[in-house]
Amino acid sequence: MSFLETRVPPPIVTLVLAAVMYGAVRLVPVPHAPGMVRTGAALMLAAAGLVVELAGAASLIRARTTVDPIHPGRACRFVSTGVYRVTRNPIYLGDLLVLLAWAVYLWNPVALALTPLFVLYIDRFQIEPEEHVLGDLFGTPYTDYKTRVRRWI
Repeated sequence: MSFLETRVPPPIVTLVLAAVMYGAVRLVPVPHAPGMVRTGAALMLAAAGLVVELAGAASLIRARTTVDPIHPGRACRFVSTGVYRVTRNPIYLGDLLVLLAWAVYLWNPVALALTPLFVLYIDRFQIEPEEHVLGDLFGTPYTDYKTRVRRWI
């Protein structure tokens, strides 16, 4: 299944999984939590996710390197500052937080149980190929970075 490597843009993966989560909720209804509680929690998670994503994108843009996840070989600079000191993949972490926010908003254990599918897919078909390319491009500094900074958190 290597044909999927860096082929599907992560935002599309996020949207497809969000739609699957929505469909799953329709199949397995559960009692709703009070609207303000779940909406507030969902908004906080979504806001955190967007902040992390934007911080990651801003770091790449400031470094004048690519933000395009489909073509990791276009990276011209290795970024390890800002939010990249905490996570190697802040944009994907932000996507995950947004999906978790959606699961909280839907208030359904099935929706929550589906969120690990995002991590599994992105790890295998996006992050691993990216890391291979970045290792080839940036060598030892990137390898050292991988030992210091975790993939997600």
